[in-house]
Amino acid sequence: MMFSNFPTTTTTSTTKPTQTTSNTFSSSQNVTKRLQMELMKMMSSKIPGVSAFPNGSNMTNWIATIEGKEGIYEGLRYKLNIQFGNDYPYKAPTVTFVTPCFHPNVDLAGNICLDILKDQWSASYNIPTILMSIQSLLNDPNTSSPLNVDASNLWENQEEYKKVLLSKYKQATLKK
Repeated sequence: MMFSNFPTTTTTSTTKPTQTTSNTFSSSQNVTKRLQMELMKMMSSKIPGVSAFPNGSNMTNWIATIEGKEGIYEGLRYKLNIQFGNDYPYKAPTVTFVTPCFHPNVDLAGNICLDILKDQWSASYNIPTILMSIQSLLNDPNTSSPLNVDASNLWENQEEYKKVLLSKYKQATLKK
């Protein structure tokens, strides 16, 4: 049988191929390598009041600690969780306070409103940059964009703010 009267057509797909398991694995390996380098940098740089380490053997989940510098948060220690996705460093990690933190830019669930963790993220940022930015945010909040309106409203009265802060900090750290 001859089919020469039927036109031959070629179809091409314009959709992008989906990410394969090997690409995901490769991406995960790149993230792990980057995080290993950042861990070495953290260990060698000894930044005052800032530390971070992987949570067990999981390189994409870290536990960090920041201490308040001079000012209203001085002497207070906060534990944070840092979760890295397979797209790190091209997308910011998710950073949350584990220790409850009374602050205009931190909500009750520990979520942080900080531009470099959102729309101002750059792949050149690293763990020390993130932690030092959060440490700096403690004494210099953005009260025009609060996650915690009560803390934001109280911020102008530093004496009263400090009383509430210390009371909430004491309650949070006694629950441990």
